[in-house]
Amino acid sequence: MSLVERIARQRLDKLDSLRARGIDPYPARCQRSHTNTQAITMLEKQEQTGAEAVEISVAGRIIANRDIGKLCFINLVDSSGRIQLFINKAALSEDSVSLLKDLDIGDFISAEGKVIRTRTGEPSVEAKKLTLLSKSLQPLPEKWHGLQDTEIRYRQRYIDLIANPDVKEIFRKRSRVISAMRHYLDSHGFIEVETPILQPAAGGALARPFITHHNALGCNFYLRIALELHLKRLLVGGFDRVYEIGRVFRNEGIDTRHNPEFTLMECYQAYADYNDIMHMVEEMLSGIVKEVAGDYKIPFGPDILDFTPPWPRLDLRQAVIDKCGIDYDKFPDTASLAAEMRQRSIEFDPSRDRGRLIDDLLSTFVEPTLKNPVFIVNYPIDMSPLAKNKPSDTHTVERFEAYAGCVEIANAFSELNDPVEQERRFAGQLQGRTDACIAHTEETETMDEDFITALEYGMPPTGGLGIGIDRIVMLVTNQLSIREVILFPTLKDKEQPDANHGKE
Repeated sequence: MSLVERIARQRLDKLDSLRARGIDPYPARCQRSHTNTQAITMLEKQEQTGAEAVEISVAGRIIANRDIGKLCFINLVDSSGRIQLFINKAALSEDSVSLLKDLDIGDFISAEGKVIRTRTGEPSVEAKKLTLLSKSLQPLPEKWHGLQDTEIRYRQRYIDLIANPDVKEIFRKRSRVISAMRHYLDSHGFIEVETPILQPAAGGALARPFITHHNALGCNFYLRIALELHLKRLLVGGFDRVYEIGRVFRNEGIDTRHNPEFTLMECYQAYADYNDIMHMVEEMLSGIVKEVAGDYKIPFGPDILDFTPPWPRLDLRQAVIDKCGIDYDKFPDTASLAAEMRQRSIEFDPSRDRGRLIDDLLSTFVEPTLKNPVFIVNYPIDMSPLAKNKPSDTHTVERFEAYAGCVEIANAFSELNDPVEQERRFAGQLQGRTDACIAHTEETETMDEDFITALEYGMPPTGGLGIGIDRIVMLVTNQLSIREVILFPTLKDKEQPDANHGKE
């Protein structure tokens, strides 16, 4: 029997002992009057005003227990912080003294008493009564203070949260980022809506979807890969400003920037174009960074990123020319661009179309240089079937992507609202992607006929935006892996052999 197994067996024996003495190890309720932080604040006010100490009750998990004979010191943590219990066994009730010997690290208890400061200056609850709230049957992992094992941290996030207070702070900041984004959008006239996760057509992005089967209807559905097409239907229906924050799913590779399910915010504003949305993005995101991180300048890896608005605007074509020397406008089809890349010894996937090859040039040569927040503007139509053409250029669309920390954080268009042109582009995109290409890239794009029908009823000029929430949180919390900012990242089954996840 291993040490962990022996400890678990000892805890089960204590559980039996507690029950034999009539003690419920998992009571239904707890009368807690103060959080740990509130208790400490109350002590400080007592000391300032000379007020008489009153009896309170605190509760939390035991993380340390020092028994020195007549006295015992227990460190108790709740979500607000840590407080010490100062226990004089002679002052405890008989039941509490009996309970004390069956307590372990990890147990949840409540304590009643006055808040005092010990001779060493430690804020403490002078406990007169202890109550067991939940008996922990599993010992915390060895060296759990500062737990580093990523397998345990990601797969058993609850242990990670117990062991690493900094991890809790990451997810507190994640919540604040989402709240701040909601507040900005709500205060600018947007309304939050919900659209289907199960969809009959995979649209709004070029990605491989997850497919599931609905038994009662007898048909397959896709887990959504984007929020776009349903949100635009709402503009057709008469809403002017809508947004959704929700999970989307892409059955693709896993690496430090990609998780198969991630959180996306998409919003659509009628009577606006990509210039209006560009202004909104830099105002909203710089404000969120300032609110959550306390400054426009934040550390990210070895760099300091400056989110102070306004952000620079760089033309995509010129950026690609500057970084690798290829002017993609001179190569109007897939074959000629592929030949030029081959001539320059640039590796590429031969199954990709022209738009994806340009995207490869962007991600390989331009993206790694985009540390501070910047907008890359004006994309070729090959890359953007849902965006509106620039009036002066039939080959370029009104689209931008925002980058920071060398990763894409936002994507926006002047939305295409011509139903005839939209159908033509969808059909051309599907026609241009051969069976061999689909089999090789494992990507799916389906024709959403109802979306075309919706556009035929008329959609006003619209600016649309998508922001990857997880990547914003990565920047604000200085985390280089997306798994650090998703509470329960996607992991392979422990029973499965290691596999190449495609990107990591």
